[in-house]
Amino acid sequence: MTDAAPASAKHVVIRPPNWLGDAILALPAVAALRRHFADADVTIAASPAVAALFREVTNARVDRVIELPDATPEAVATLEAERFDLGVLFPNSFRSAWQFRRARLPERWGYPTAGRGVLLTRRARREKRPGAVHQIDYYRDLVLGLGVVCDLDEVPRMEPTPASVARADTLLAERHVPPDALLVGFAPGAAYGQAKQWPPDRVADVMARAIREHHAVPVVVGASHDRDAARAIESWFRAHAADVADRVVDLTGRTSLGALVGLIARLSAFVANDSGAMHLAAALGRPVIAIFGPTNERATHPIGDYDLMTQPVFCRPCMLRDCPIDHRCMKRVTADAVAAALAARLRSTGHHA
Repeated sequence: MTDAAPASAKHVVIRPPNWLGDAILALPAVAALRRHFADADVTIAASPAVAALFREVTNARVDRVIELPDATPEAVATLEAERFDLGVLFPNSFRSAWQFRRARLPERWGYPTAGRGVLLTRRARREKRPGAVHQIDYYRDLVLGLGVVCDLDEVPRMEPTPASVARADTLLAERHVPPDALLVGFAPGAAYGQAKQWPPDRVADVMARAIREHHAVPVVVGASHDRDAARAIESWFRAHAADVADRVVDLTGRTSLGALVGLIARLSAFVANDSGAMHLAAALGRPVIAIFGPTNERATHPIGDYDLMTQPVFCRPCMLRDCPIDHRCMKRVTADAVAAALAARLRSTGHHA
């Protein structure tokens, strides 16, 4: 496809993916669009769940960020009021393309998925690649298929704004965490389903070892739907490590996205399931211990510095939300293995047991 942005494209809107991890992996592709439309005003129009991501310091460097209401009539009204002349869609849904069409955007670009090709004025063709395609390449292929030059070596990169750093500092100070504390993050939940979650008792076991062996302060993060996992960790500590339970800082469901960015940027290492928080930590340059079970690490491993924890069982990757058998893909990942990977990471940064 030829490189051809309409000369009249001066007010461009980009609709990023709706999930946090996907939005992070799309950053290099968004950055390519930013460079392509160098003379245009480029706006991100995102769901409230990910809009704040683009207000941090990222390689996307867009001009504005607006939040799209969930209901289609309100979303269309918001888009139409802005009078965009070109829009690029990262979501694959018919609904997102229909909103762009109803908002009267003259140019509508994206993948012709979900039967929406008729709604698009420029359709990207998928690059044929052997084997599993990583999600970052799926988004790179989108912009390449639209005739936009994309740096294939560029990776997602983020830094917190001063405001996000201040929010994180306030949260930690409220919980009496010393400014020089060694912080290790844990994200025991996962939005996709329970099958992606490493057993909370093993998360707690690794946390207790981090406290006793490295004098670390474990920080538990997650959305409100991850509170069951956080409560299970709290119960384990009461039963098995009550003497160090007060060292755990549980911020599950208590951080805005900006505060989470500021908080993760302060961590020495991060232990997580396959989740948006995992990708956020990698984009912030934190070493990640990534635990994978039912999902395919070839398609969604973090981009950056990471240790991959998996077990070669016959049924993975199954991509199921709930395991129909014994959850062996996650249960065979031992606390010893994860604790050893974490200890190696902390030693490499000068923190010795």
